[in-house]
Amino acid sequence: MKSAVIIGAGIAGIAASIRLAAKGYTVDVFEANAYPGGKLSTFDLPNPAGENYRFDAGPSLFTLPELVNDLFRLAGENPADWFRYIRLPEICRYFWDDGTRLTAWGDTNAFAEEVERKLGEPAAHIRNFLADSAFKYGITESLFLQDSLHKAGTWLNRRALNGYLNLPKLGLFGTMNGANQRTFSHPKLVQLFNRYATYNGSDPYQTPALLNIIPHLEYNIGAYFPEKGMVDITNALTALARRLQVRFHFGTPVDRIVVQNGKAAGVEVRGEVKRCDVVVSNMDVTPTYRKLLPDQPAPERTLKQPRSSSGLIFYWGIRRTFPELDMHNIFFSNDYRTEFDYLFRRRDRIYEDPTIYLNITSKNKPDDAPAGCENWFILLNAPANEGQDWDTIIAETRQQVIRKLSHNLGVDVGSLIECEAILDPRTIEARTSSAQGALYGTASNNRFAAFLRHPNFSSGIRNLYFVGGSVHPGGGIPLCLLSAKIAAQWA
Repeated sequence: MKSAVIIGAGIAGIAASIRLAAKGYTVDVFEANAYPGGKLSTFDLPNPAGENYRFDAGPSLFTLPELVNDLFRLAGENPADWFRYIRLPEICRYFWDDGTRLTAWGDTNAFAEEVERKLGEPAAHIRNFLADSAFKYGITESLFLQDSLHKAGTWLNRRALNGYLNLPKLGLFGTMNGANQRTFSHPKLVQLFNRYATYNGSDPYQTPALLNIIPHLEYNIGAYFPEKGMVDITNALTALARRLQVRFHFGTPVDRIVVQNGKAAGVEVRGEVKRCDVVVSNMDVTPTYRKLLPDQPAPERTLKQPRSSSGLIFYWGIRRTFPELDMHNIFFSNDYRTEFDYLFRRRDRIYEDPTIYLNITSKNKPDDAPAGCENWFILLNAPANEGQDWDTIIAETRQQVIRKLSHNLGVDVGSLIECEAILDPRTIEARTSSAQGALYGTASNNRFAAFLRHPNFSSGIRNLYFVGGSVHPGGGIPLCLLSAKIAAQWA
């Protein structure tokens, strides 16, 4: 039997282990942390009374559940026996400081009518936009997301021809913001759809309009929530991998990748060499080269691409419930362009009026918080770590968040916080080996960004493959799962 070693038990590493085990490989996964999942993990936070709030540590939105189901089917299992989820009737509730509130319903017609009623934007504009998003996704999904962009066969098949014929319609040569301004008349609606650039850590005023395929995933396919929380994606897939005899080694970082005669021949762990036929790195591609392959030529042009945004997360136990909030909530900045200017150009701090994403899983999973309380996961876009004074930034931003939420909700939010944890770009970098704490590897702030991402294989070292958010096709749960599919098909 062939053998494979996977470096990192993030969601892409786990998925790769399942796919390789299903192909007949014996698989060992080495993970530096004591738990699987990387960013897709969980923890509890006690209040003064000793009652626990449960938090999903990282990703909070679940789309394209079929990519998870596919892994169970690949292993000959019924997905519903392992993993259950619900489709959310509401995608998100939006709040602006002037008192405007808008619900993005999971039913696209209901959402379109809500937009017309609240903002005066014709409902047809929403329907046409989402139909166009679906059209673009249909072309790009099979061409850019399911296959490697770095193999000639991808560009020479029938699907590629369809892509070439529709190239002018894909929005490669304009920006997301420019396209949204042409589509919608109301600036709040432009801002709402510009937000989707942040789903891969990019700037809507720079990123190509092609990224307007992202709303299709939420509105046309659906936003979902696992019944046991987001961490159940990790737990269910880890259990499936073990069912396929994958061996996990937690608290066991890899020291280097062993290369012999131009081929990955194994890994060194605690002074011992574990030999194998295939090595798959789920570690960010930059530290993979810098730390694990220090004697090998590195793709410097790729590694020096600008980083995506990072995040500053406050985990708050709130001793009250808010019926005006749902599971996903956004409180928008009054100056979105300036906020992104701070994020990608100034990069010295977080803008004083930040957009706030507030996730409350206890809305759908009540046992995530004590009775009469809510678990607030607050995410703000933050610049990648470049040695900023994060302690000062965190203290200032915390007060700005409390001030903005208190204004919108009409209550002193600060007085309701009974326990707190914080995750910032420094700790993201340390815990997940993400270069500079960037959540999505490199940013997609130019039309060639997709082609400049590292491929899912090494062009200079045979039998070395890459998965995860720092390589093709990108960050986020669906793309990480697709990276594992692409890498496994070449292994």
